[in-house]
Amino acid sequence: MSKVIITCAVTGSIHTPTMSPHLPITPDEIAADGVAAAEAGASILHLHARDPNDGRPTPDPDVFMAFLPRIKQQSDAVINITTGGGLGMSLDERLAAPRRASPEMTSLNMGSMNFGIYPMLNRYKEFKYDWERPHLEGTKDFIFRNTFKDIEYIMKDLGEGHGVRFEFECYDVGHLYNLAHFVDRGLVKPPLFVQTIFGILGGIGADHENLMHMRRIANKLFGDDYRWSILAAGRHQMSFVTMGAMMGGNIRVGLEDSLFLGKGELAPSNAAQVVKARRIVEELSLEVATPAEAREMLGLKGGDQVAF
Repeated sequence: MSKVIITCAVTGSIHTPTMSPHLPITPDEIAADGVAAAEAGASILHLHARDPNDGRPTPDPDVFMAFLPRIKQQSDAVINITTGGGLGMSLDERLAAPRRASPEMTSLNMGSMNFGIYPMLNRYKEFKYDWERPHLEGTKDFIFRNTFKDIEYIMKDLGEGHGVRFEFECYDVGHLYNLAHFVDRGLVKPPLFVQTIFGILGGIGADHENLMHMRRIANKLFGDDYRWSILAAGRHQMSFVTMGAMMGGNIRVGLEDSLFLGKGELAPSNAAQVVKARRIVEELSLEVATPAEAREMLGLKGGDQVAF
């Protein structure tokens, strides 16, 4: 087995400030949490931005640029910027920060889907900010748009235009076939970094049989041309990354995907989740990849080729 790449998704756009006091919101918090996660063993940092005033997701490149250079100066981690953005953002808004920063990696969602986070409403009686409840309620009638045209546009704009490589986010089996379609057309080339995602309402469920099935289909479609990674939402996070690592995969943790470290225990930081994930990997007699090794495994352009 090759070494295991640990990705840390630092803040995301799903969870809201009411849900955890440890969710990084401001550029200072995102930078500090990102650097600490890298020091703990994450070789890739997957990054969103938040409005520092109230924590709502923002596509503003100026907010991204308030923390990206600081993370780069203090760590060697690969910076991976979202192109998924947040609920209701236009495609141009979602691409604004990656265009400005020209990072080594961005995420790329491989299909449109229902994306339901409204069940979280049942857990909280009151919210800290007035945007949080509508943010969750709105996902009852929300389609996360990623059409074939959108995906092709991102591949050409960022891939050809900026030398960006992608974290292909696959929330269901059909998304693997969508990716294979673009590989067949020559719009993306290996090595592919395929992130299989479990437990989002609207995507494939957090069932261990589904994990094995996604692996089988990815092997069938991509053979030796891809690096597999696994993430699971909420309480499924650690069991899925453990099983994925045992099956030869790379893993993703972070407060974007789960706010908890264990049952009923809020994670005090992103680094705490990385420490736990690293311990699991090493206790399986596997080795964690360094940022330099991750760059080589994924064919990245290098940290000296970014615009921040």
